[in-house]
Amino acid sequence: MADPIQTKSGEPTLARRLGVFDATMIVMGGIIGGGIFRNPSEVARRVHSPDLALWAWAIGGGIALIGAFVYAELAALRPRVGGQYAYLRDAYRPMVAFLYGWTLLLVVQTGGMAAAAIIFGEYFQRLTGWGISTQVLAASTLALLAIINCIGVKAGSNVQSALMLTKLAAIVMLIVVGLTSPLAPAQATTSPEPSAGVVGLATAMVPVLFAYGGWQTASFVSGEMRDSRRDLPRGLLIGVVGVIVLYLTVSWVCQRVLGLGGLEQTQTPASDVMRGALGERGARLIALGIAVSTVGFLSQSMLTAPRVYYAMARDGVFFSAVGKLNPRSRVPVVAIALQGVWAAAIALTGAYDQILNYVEAIDVLFFGLTGASLLIFRAREQQEGVVVADRIRVPGHPYTTIAFVAACWAVSLTTIIHRPQSAGIGLIILLIGAVVFRFWRPRPEPELTVLSQ
Repeated sequence: MADPIQTKSGEPTLARRLGVFDATMIVMGGIIGGGIFRNPSEVARRVHSPDLALWAWAIGGGIALIGAFVYAELAALRPRVGGQYAYLRDAYRPMVAFLYGWTLLLVVQTGGMAAAAIIFGEYFQRLTGWGISTQVLAASTLALLAIINCIGVKAGSNVQSALMLTKLAAIVMLIVVGLTSPLAPAQATTSPEPSAGVVGLATAMVPVLFAYGGWQTASFVSGEMRDSRRDLPRGLLIGVVGVIVLYLTVSWVCQRVLGLGGLEQTQTPASDVMRGALGERGARLIALGIAVSTVGFLSQSMLTAPRVYYAMARDGVFFSAVGKLNPRSRVPVVAIALQGVWAAAIALTGAYDQILNYVEAIDVLFFGLTGASLLIFRAREQQEGVVVADRIRVPGHPYTTIAFVAACWAVSLTTIIHRPQSAGIGLIILLIGAVVFRFWRPRPEPELTVLSQ
């Protein structure tokens, strides 16, 4: 086993022990959550076309693949800085980074967790038959996980690996059952309108990109790769392409078994596919797998994002209490509690499709800004005459990077135009953040908090 690399001061750094297989599993594990078990229905309702539904998943996968390479190169350019917050701060002004952290807390992370918790609630109801509402189940789950993480209890690596295997097993089981089930009879869609065309495809990217969410964490493992220049791009390519194949297959299987009309009408497509083939026992089996994997995702999310709020507070641009650690558990309790309470509030007040629009309109906006930051960093390199050749680079840059930025902003704009009521809430919160920032002006050249991975 490789020894940790030593710094000049003699302090050990991250051990470079990960290879292509490890990177591939990390990439796939960061992407696959509960969205793929729910969102084929959301996509079908927005495009009203089986072909466009599959194209939506393929295009979303392409965006995720380019985005993963963009974030991997950003991690190579800023190896001592962790996360989107720092990339945006270095590329633009502190206010842009603050707005990212502000919306991460009030929109993106908490909204995404609320949506995932609703998925858990829907499948938990199918599993138990309890009469409790989905939203109450979702909020209660988020509150419980927030309390657990504040205490400092977190799943070990073996538990997380088991949850990853559970997710993969549930997907494979769904695919196998769907391939061996009889074809659905011809059905009409729930909408009398014809295929929604380009506009429908654009709005369908919201649930698609939500399901693909997590590719941005792929770059976090670069410091632990034996040969990051060779193995990380391979892991990114294999992992994201593997997820694309799985997602396309799941979408096609759901259409095959339920028909487009049936897919539009259901809220739990995975359970319906399994119920049609194996009866109620099959529906309960897939519901159990989805519920377990979703809780694993929520538990992991509950502790990771508060590190951004913690960094903001340490940089003097957020409440000072958020930047303090509990002396016993050594976790940012206030940050975790704040995130958990807000996520539960969103789950109680919003429906799943509303939350998707609320989240993705802002999320992809900052994805585009982060992609554009790579263009800025590359330009600075050329101006300064210091170009590091031996590092991960985005294939086809700058064209692919520009395409990624344009696609993200197009999805954000389309969502705001066609779903103004829910997406507009996120936009209003963003604008409020610009005003709030005036109360937290950073100190001149504050020292950036490094977020250890």
